[in-house]
Amino acid sequence: MARHSGGRGWYGKLIGAALGVTLLATGAGVWSAQAGTSEEAPAAKKPSAVKPVSATIAHASEKGKQGVNLTIDDGPDPVWTPQVLDVLAEYDVKATFCMVGTQAEAHPDMVKKVVAAGHRLCDHSVSHNTGMDKDSKAYQSRQILDAERMITKASGGVRPMYYRAPGGAFTPYSRKLAAERGMRPLGWNVDTKDFERPGTDAIVATVERELPGGPTLLFHDAGGDRTQTVEALRTLLPRLKQQGYTFGFPVR
Repeated sequence: MARHSGGRGWYGKLIGAALGVTLLATGAGVWSAQAGTSEEAPAAKKPSAVKPVSATIAHASEKGKQGVNLTIDDGPDPVWTPQVLDVLAEYDVKATFCMVGTQAEAHPDMVKKVVAAGHRLCDHSVSHNTGMDKDSKAYQSRQILDAERMITKASGGVRPMYYRAPGGAFTPYSRKLAAERGMRPLGWNVDTKDFERPGTDAIVATVERELPGGPTLLFHDAGGDRTQTVEALRTLLPRLKQQGYTFGFPVR
């Protein structure tokens, strides 16, 4: 999500517990796959090598000039993620879910539902520290790699394809590290401000005003009451389709 006050983010209370957990070793068997199928990772499938990607921050859409990248941050959440998934399914739209490691660990069933519906996963750090660009490389590494393992485990073996720094707190080091793990750094063009709950109409107006400037939209499915987000999506998805836009994924 965009930078908001409170530096350590609303996940701050979870940091101590999350970082104290002994996580899976980096060499644990995972399989690299696009979340474009409804299958969960077969237990017998051999792990594939991680393919590095570009370390530049992605904004463009795989769908080209009329493409729109819908990105959903901070979840998964047992209340709001299912509602977002229902709206996306209603309008046959795919999205990229930027998940916080502690949330994925707490709600693995939600992670699996996101994957099963054909959406893609994005690493959004362990604890959503929007000031992590000021911390050491060792800290950044733990935030990124531990979240990657937490999300992969929760998904049943599907790895995140992108990395979005909380609040856009990227560093050259974090971008390079994520890219080496096959996670394209992911930015945004339109901050809907839904996190601040400005009203459904305001969220819709922000998207319509700013979308010509770039295709990647930032929404949230956790961090508080997301009723306005759900209703804004219900308004925007059919409207944008009628205007000739096509929903897809960010470039890799």
